[in-house]
Amino acid sequence: MLSRTADHLFWMSRYTERAENTARMLDVNYQTSMLPQSAGAAMVGWEGLLTISELKPAYTKKYGEAISPRNVMDFMVRDEENSSSIVSCLKNARENARAVRGTLTTEVWETENQTFLEVIRMLNNGDFERDPSQFFEWVKFRSHLSRGVTAGTMLQDEAFHFLRLGTFLERADNTARLVDVKFHAVQSDFLGLATAKDQEFDFYHWSSILRSVSGFEIYRKVYRDVIKPERVAELLILRADMPRSLLGCLNEVMNNLAMVTSDASSETQRRAGKLRSDLQYARIDEILANGLHGFLTQFLDRVNELGAHLSREFLVPATN
Repeated sequence: MLSRTADHLFWMSRYTERAENTARMLDVNYQTSMLPQSAGAAMVGWEGLLTISELKPAYTKKYGEAISPRNVMDFMVRDEENSSSIVSCLKNARENARAVRGTLTTEVWETENQTFLEVIRMLNNGDFERDPSQFFEWVKFRSHLSRGVTAGTMLQDEAFHFLRLGTFLERADNTARLVDVKFHAVQSDFLGLATAKDQEFDFYHWSSILRSVSGFEIYRKVYRDVIKPERVAELLILRADMPRSLLGCLNEVMNNLAMVTSDASSETQRRAGKLRSDLQYARIDEILANGLHGFLTQFLDRVNELGAHLSREFLVPATN
């Protein structure tokens, strides 16, 4: 396969996944912001969204230091100058799809094209302002539809595997950022200083983290117990059967890399395998004892390096 074609496929799926992840985080934060809480606690949540996506400097440059829920929502949903906003991600996904129209099935192309045209119509008609949660559900549904149509209509050749690589690298990156920022927001459980009020707030906090990755019901099924932060961390980092966990994503990355790599000495495959092994044989108590933030920071650095090696080995050098 031409490296340019692989590059467009990789970024098409990556941008689609990024739009979904942004919608998930915004939806959960919007829902949580309506719970009884102090203004300061609410602002921490909105600021956390900008931190997760590394968008705070760009937001501050445009809106100033004050954090406004309305401005954060507009910036992360409809601001086309923000390359990570939902509308920008869906636009970029569609443009990458159009560049390789002949490689995709008609159903995949029509899904990407219609998604972008429809999101523009919805934003222009005020659908987002009328019901933000319904809008976010629509974005998630369109991402699910894109993956489903891809799996259901495309030949499972190299094109298909590059699409999957983009999806799971983006998902791993997002989950690590989410866990890192959200665990920093609540420290009382780890310090053993939680009051009854803290514990009530923490329940909604941990629940929101799980819901943002569709993990609330999974947690209940796996652990059958009250929500505990160390178990939330274990589920989102080390459970291979959790679709959005770090280990689950790296397993998918390895499986798809194996299908496109013919060189036994592939540096990309070596790095991915080493990262997957480190997760596979890790224990959550050891990770927490050594420092969760340091572990996740290192993971993000390694995922970014993995993406860079993948680009050098298979794709066109790009600035996406």
